[in-house]
Amino acid sequence: MTLVASFGEAGARPKEDVRSIPSILVVDDDKDTCDLITTAIGSRSLFVSALQDPREALERLDTEDHQVLLVDINMEGMSGLELCRAALRKRPDLMVIVMTGFGSVEHAVEAMRAGAHDFVTKPAPMDALRMTVERALRHRAMRDELQRLRLRVGQRELPNVIGNSPEIRRLAELVNRVAATDSSILITGESGTGKELVARALHEASGRNGPFLAINCAALPDSLLESELFGYMRGAFTDARTNRAGLFVEAEGGTLFLDEIGETSLSMQAKLLRVLQERRVRPLGSSSEVAYDARIVTATNRDLEQLVHQGTFREDLFYRVNVLHLEVPALRDRTGDILLLAQFFLERAAQRTGKPVTKFGSDVAELLLGYSWPGNVRELENAIERAVALARFDTVTVDDLPPKICEEQPVAQALAGEHDGELVPMHVVEERYVRKVLQVLNGNKTKAAKALGVDRRTLYRMLERLDGTAPADGQPRS
Repeated sequence: MTLVASFGEAGARPKEDVRSIPSILVVDDDKDTCDLITTAIGSRSLFVSALQDPREALERLDTEDHQVLLVDINMEGMSGLELCRAALRKRPDLMVIVMTGFGSVEHAVEAMRAGAHDFVTKPAPMDALRMTVERALRHRAMRDELQRLRLRVGQRELPNVIGNSPEIRRLAELVNRVAATDSSILITGESGTGKELVARALHEASGRNGPFLAINCAALPDSLLESELFGYMRGAFTDARTNRAGLFVEAEGGTLFLDEIGETSLSMQAKLLRVLQERRVRPLGSSSEVAYDARIVTATNRDLEQLVHQGTFREDLFYRVNVLHLEVPALRDRTGDILLLAQFFLERAAQRTGKPVTKFGSDVAELLLGYSWPGNVRELENAIERAVALARFDTVTVDDLPPKICEEQPVAQALAGEHDGELVPMHVVEERYVRKVLQVLNGNKTKAAKALGVDRRTLYRMLERLDGTAPADGQPRS
């Protein structure tokens, strides 16, 4: 039997270690076809070998590792359909691509039902065949990554926090370093990034035996927020029928988490400042103060320093709550965690609903990685819960995802060419990147300048050059 190998040019398999080089096995009983394919699609990053005997190819799968099997549908001795079924029984992870003539497409469809990944019609242009093979390799790589992440989904750097990206590891290191202190901690980050989860991780790592109590300062008017935090005595107001200690005291020995502190009024800020400075609280309607021993953690998605400059947040309170600072990264800045988080949410949603949904299709994974996630982890969680609810099979498909995820152009494609392999000038890449950052940040130029690593005036000069326009007053616009 004839074996044709190609590595850049037709020839022997290279001497260096090729375990990381994808291997393609072509099976066609026509020698000329084998020679054409191996010569056309072989490269320094792709090893291609060919056999004319399908039975020999089946035997070779017992001893050799191939990622893609490219087979002709019509062969003597064993059809491509039979080879496809037998090969997948041996190697379920094998990506099989069948080649068929125009008159036998129904055979290719039958092969795909048997487990083949894709098919091409003969005679196939070599560039189209190469792209089909590359898609199959990307599909397999993505599938392998998803399987690996399923095994790692329980491994966490922080309690309650899913992630293994460098950004999360750095955050975990900071949490572990400051957890045992009693200093106030300010957690910042965009909405939906998981600030409360980080606060809980701080509490669990602190060794404190008391409870973790949380309150959203933006959800209550001042009067209710004051009574919830400071407590009250019986008769202090109409509905005060009994005494209540308040969260500062109820969190004794534990942690009190004040979420969205940037939304509090100046009046409430003054009261909070006194309580934090004195470490004592006076319940409403009481003439005496009560000491408390709770670690105070605050959070906001606002820029408190900017609010201080605007006069809507007290400077003294800012320095009181910002003794230690933790920044929770946006999901778009920790893309290495997207699939890990998605798999966690998938398994949790499947367990809650009782549906046997266990995995994502590789095309779904690519869309999840390409989406900008303006709503961060919360948006991802909601998207996966929706997908599980709509899923009809054990695998989440593209049709199960929210439409906006499918419609958004992947970032990599937006920055590079509109088509595979398109090369564009650097100034085009710059323009697309700047516009992409502005799109992700909903047009907020202050945040965009920070993300781009430039000041606002530099950003406006970039926009003026890109658009050929300038602000009418010559000043930066917000």
